[in-house]
Amino acid sequence: MAKLAILAAALVALLALAEASTITTTITTATIEEENPSGSRQRCQEQIQRQQLRSCQRYLMQGRPYDELGMRMVVNPQQQSLRQCCQQLENVDEQCRCEAIRQVVRQQQQGKEMQGERMQEMVRKAQYLPQQCNMEPQQCQIRAIWF
Repeated sequence: MAKLAILAAALVALLALAEASTITTTITTATIEEENPSGSRQRCQEQIQRQQLRSCQRYLMQGRPYDELGMRMVVNPQQQSLRQCCQQLENVDEQCRCEAIRQVVRQQQQGKEMQGERMQEMVRKAQYLPQQCNMEPQQCQIRAIWF
């Protein structure tokens, strides 16, 4: 009878141990999923695709608001594009904004023949685009593809 009681106690202990490890495994799995960078990368891509950021493309492609003589021109189209771009970026998570802006720059570099000063200007505008929109991060690191 004593052996049966010991066997029953051992069986209960094993069941309790198995239950505890199941809970631990579940908690560990949940933690790993939350820390998974590919999940956040995918979320960023989905946000960027939803926004399309066409106004940001327009804003970055617009030249300086000066004419050939250095006289300041009316900048309504540029201001409107910037305002619309800021609205689109507002709908992108803060940690995804720089990647969104980098993608816009890459698309412009691949789709248009841009060289020298014009490309430098576009990259500079892109780097400070969050600051222009009063958003965080204030500046994005963007590497240009030079031809």
